[in-house]
Amino acid sequence: MALDLFKEKGVPLDRQVFTWKDLVQRTYSKLDDDAFTRVRVILMNGIEADSLRFKHIAARFSRQLREPLALIRRMEHHQQTMVNWLNPADQNPLETTLGFEQVAIEVTASVAQREPDPYMAQTYRFGLLEDFDHLYRYAALYDRLEGKDPNSLIQSYSDIRPGRPTAVEHRHPLDDLRRPYDMRTAHPLTKIHALLITAAEFQTHDYYMTIGPMFADPVARQLYAEIASIEEQHVTQYGSLVDPDESLLEKWMLHEAMELYCYQSCLAYEGNPRVKAIWERFMDYELGHLHYVMELFQRLEGRDPAEVLPATLPDPVEFKSHREFVRRVLNQEVDLRANGPDFVDKAELSPGHRSIVYRDALNAEGSPSETAAAGYQWTPGTEVAARGQRLVTGPEGRLQS
Repeated sequence: MALDLFKEKGVPLDRQVFTWKDLVQRTYSKLDDDAFTRVRVILMNGIEADSLRFKHIAARFSRQLREPLALIRRMEHHQQTMVNWLNPADQNPLETTLGFEQVAIEVTASVAQREPDPYMAQTYRFGLLEDFDHLYRYAALYDRLEGKDPNSLIQSYSDIRPGRPTAVEHRHPLDDLRRPYDMRTAHPLTKIHALLITAAEFQTHDYYMTIGPMFADPVARQLYAEIASIEEQHVTQYGSLVDPDESLLEKWMLHEAMELYCYQSCLAYEGNPRVKAIWERFMDYELGHLHYVMELFQRLEGRDPAEVLPATLPDPVEFKSHREFVRRVLNQEVDLRANGPDFVDKAELSPGHRSIVYRDALNAEGSPSETAAAGYQWTPGTEVAARGQRLVTGPEGRLQS
């Protein structure tokens, strides 16, 4: 039964409480749990991190909203803590990185197929092919540094092969700005998607900027620096899809709706009962946050939240393999490049185009992503998949016992 956003009130703020033992719960298993449990944990950590970021910045622009933002921000901080601490201690930073790129591939693929606006969908497909290549580059680094098969973590849900080469993804900043949706006419799902993917990419950028310097291997350090730069481009790209004319309160209300939508999506697909209970709990908490902001929106702006929000949430994000869709996009759109807000074939860009000049300058002394993957080709058949079973892959890369 669809969730009615205006009737279901969730848990009020004064009943959203935590203890330290409550915040730090038992982790998932990096090998025994389904790979999409990791995907959901990483995604929701990014969603909560962006919620905190937004609320901190918003408070700098509104004296009137400082106290309401502080109240919900503390709840969001504790939600992020509980989610982030689900990551296991034996999952090292490079393994977590592989999970980040699987998030970017599978979640963006789901969004691209559900997006009602053709231009927005094109933008998601464009970025998807770049994150697809990043998974391949980090898989090569995983083999280089640890001699391990990345599919023990990816579990054959996502292909490990080149996408749009990272070396050619570097663009002039003005070629990463996209046309924003129109807040007056855009479908609510379009608004939710833009906030969702921006949050996910922002987390990826910040994570790579944090852990990149922790590697001793010079190729690893350079690879993280290179891909972190692309992630900054992605944050610029997806963030520019949001209509800048929305009021601060309208953006806040949409952000709470997006968080609720993401938790509902996680709840719909989660197989680990302990983690599923967290998604259900935080879905109720987010309903409480949303209604708190809806009341502010009505009182301070004199507007009906129904002008902005749908009556019920859209169908959830599909946490499943989108292999065939990704392969089709790769086959049809790998040669697309950005020219301002438009996507064109690479043949349409002259040698003096600003992005080519920018890219050539960055790659003047070589490309770390090319160095990391030199001579690497992932071969299926050696992964240890979920639940401790020894598995191999079939001709389409799917797991077989």
